[in-house]
Amino acid sequence: MSHLSWQKSSYSNAEGANNCLELAAGVSDLCHLRESDAPETIITTTATKLRTFVLSAKAGEFDHLI
Repeated sequence: MSHLSWQKSSYSNAEGANNCLELAAGVSDLCHLRESDAPETIITTTATKLRTFVLSAKAGEFDHLI
């Protein structure tokens, strides 16, 4: 997936530390996520499912897991 254009979070360390989440838009409705310090491991999902996950995390839906 070297053809993808990866974007780092605006909350990432400006000094280029390898400890952030990166996101790339794919074909159709697909989104790709990876950790910057493990770029060979990529999670692929749909934009709708990613949006639902992010909104659920912000709402505290997963707080019981930590």
